[in-house]
Amino acid sequence: MPQTPRLSVGDTAPDFTLPDADGNTVSLSDHRGRKVIVYFYPAASTPGCTKQACDFRDNLAELNDAGLDVIGISPDKPAKLAKFRDKEGLTFPLLSDPDKEVLTAWGAFGEKTMYGKTVQGVIRSTFVVDEDGKIAEAQYNVRATGHVAKLRRDLSV
Repeated sequence: MPQTPRLSVGDTAPDFTLPDADGNTVSLSDHRGRKVIVYFYPAASTPGCTKQACDFRDNLAELNDAGLDVIGISPDKPAKLAKFRDKEGLTFPLLSDPDKEVLTAWGAFGEKTMYGKTVQGVIRSTFVVDEDGKIAEAQYNVRATGHVAKLRRDLSV
């Protein structure tokens, strides 16, 4: 299967409206006027994804103070996201994209290498969307551990 096109700095961020862990809809456009970190992860409650989500949770105050909101998106159903949020005390929206339409639009679903095999799946990716809805940072194949610290360094937060 061909690789999904990837987003680059300066591209318009594809808008989305997805359900959160409680079934409420959240749209990217709700955050217009603020910078937003949108990150895509494979599955709630897995070790790497838990580490990454907790890193965002632990740095949320500093990110918010710097004018950055955080949104996490995975193919998980809202009920699984609610369990994950409650267990880990996550305080930012986790959105459900079971059809992987948003993941695909952002280039965060496609071929990746896992344990030496090429598979179809979620490509752990992080984006910063500026106040005007443009991509300010596009990072694909990010590491679950240490990623938020690197992002803070890149953004001087």
